[in-house]
Amino acid sequence: MAKQAKTDRQAVIDSIRSQQSRRENRRGMAIVGVCVLVAVLIVGAAAFKPIKDWYDLRAYASDSLSDIGAKASACEKVTTKPAEGNQDHVEVGTPMSYPDAPPAFGTHWNMWDTIDRKLYTASDRPDLGELVHNLEHGYTILWYDETVADDPEQMDDLRGIASKLDSTTNLRDKFKAVPWTSEDGKAFPKGQHVAFTHWSIGGVGETDPSKQVGVWQYCSEVSGAALDTFMEDYPYMDSSEPAVL
Repeated sequence: MAKQAKTDRQAVIDSIRSQQSRRENRRGMAIVGVCVLVAVLIVGAAAFKPIKDWYDLRAYASDSLSDIGAKASACEKVTTKPAEGNQDHVEVGTPMSYPDAPPAFGTHWNMWDTIDRKLYTASDRPDLGELVHNLEHGYTILWYDETVADDPEQMDDLRGIASKLDSTTNLRDKFKAVPWTSEDGKAFPKGQHVAFTHWSIGGVGETDPSKQVGVWQYCSEVSGAALDTFMEDYPYMDSSEPAVL
């Protein structure tokens, strides 16, 4: 009788252990399933934006630069002012601030951004001191404010513009589109949300440093037509170091 009771207790214990084991297995599979789902969502989210950007750019495939965005009439007249700071370099990391919003010239870092990247967001944009050095080398910079950054259609237009100026070897494509934030300085003029800047040596072939000027054009919207004209009027050759990428 005692032996039978012992056997029955062992059977109960084995049954309990078996049930616990099944529950733990189910719980383990559930955890694995959740982990796999999270991983899939993360990978999917990471892949979604590049795929969407590629898909959106197809709409611009047959457009010229001047076809993208608003008409040139969305922009004000070009303005200039005497420039200074040519070859005035400071060490990388030196805090830089500029009186103009945005800058078109001035003292700058002794490093510039490469031609490889054309469009930036607030999270990865080069420092102002670096970008002003790009201006010294003949780049045209399109600066956009938070209004544009928060507008999906205008950001698509910027991606379309960047795709038309995407060469990393053609010096005519010395172009960058970068955000201008409240941390950088004062706001653009009222109603204006985009600005083109160029550091002109005073005209292609000019050698007199006193002829250098900063050039600005403000726009209420992104305009490829206005940018196209601006870059024709102030090409990369109109700079103190045009051959530098």
